[in-house]
Amino acid sequence: MTSFTTRRPDRAPVMLYDSPHSGRLYPADFETKAQGPDLRRGEDAYLDELLSDATGYGACVLLATYPRCYIDLNREDDDLAVGLLSDSWPWPVRPTEKSRKGLGLIRRFVTPGVEVNARLLTAAEIRRRIDEVYRPYHAALADLRDEIHQSCGAVWHINWHSMKSVGNAMTPDGDGAERPDFVVGDLDGRSAAPAFTALIVETLHGMGFSVRLNDPYKGGTIVKRFGDPAAGYHTVQIEMKRSLYLDESTVTKTHRFDWCKRQLMAFSRSICEAATTGIG
Repeated sequence: MTSFTTRRPDRAPVMLYDSPHSGRLYPADFETKAQGPDLRRGEDAYLDELLSDATGYGACVLLATYPRCYIDLNREDDDLAVGLLSDSWPWPVRPTEKSRKGLGLIRRFVTPGVEVNARLLTAAEIRRRIDEVYRPYHAALADLRDEIHQSCGAVWHINWHSMKSVGNAMTPDGDGAERPDFVVGDLDGRSAAPAFTALIVETLHGMGFSVRLNDPYKGGTIVKRFGDPAAGYHTVQIEMKRSLYLDESTVTKTHRFDWCKRQLMAFSRSICEAATTGIG
């Protein structure tokens, strides 16, 4: 099993989507204290299904296979809390606030107080996850980015996520913070042309959704790595509120799932058409 699935349109792609946190294949070497819905709350559950049909409008879609509780593809590969290891880590580490909160490359917590790992991990185990899961995903994303850039002259890339409807002690907005329907992040204008960000925000607003820009999520590692508007690489992160389509307590689809998928496909059609005719 590879660490990702690529869904391609039947013509040359004009847009790139990726979803690094919707994987839900828990491998045999993953030993966890969390069970059932407690564990699955770490996923961007079913976001892959919501996005998969965007290929029909010209988007190439990269989807993670494994869950972020196994390894988080949207962290730097040295954002590691060494307290999770049973032995020494022989490579440099640069833990960030994410690791200090238990949300680094290897997670300590799914949600506050719910631990992920049933035991400490060896350096060799984590290295294998980096080499076999993390690096292939990032390499595939880079290859797709370069392919589209070569054929189109620019890459319009959306890094997709879902977010809890209400913040908690581990999120940047804090416990009890109410979220809008969507949060759009472009690193305060550094990862994409303003016209691309504005198009996304205006399209979502026009569909009746509430939207915030860069609050509380500005963009993670993938946006930082791949967003380079001066070179024609435009990357924006979108966080979608899970209650739009999901029962967050049971991590199951609600009756609004199909409606939400239609809304995202209408959004994808608009964005892909703009990418075809020219953005900005």
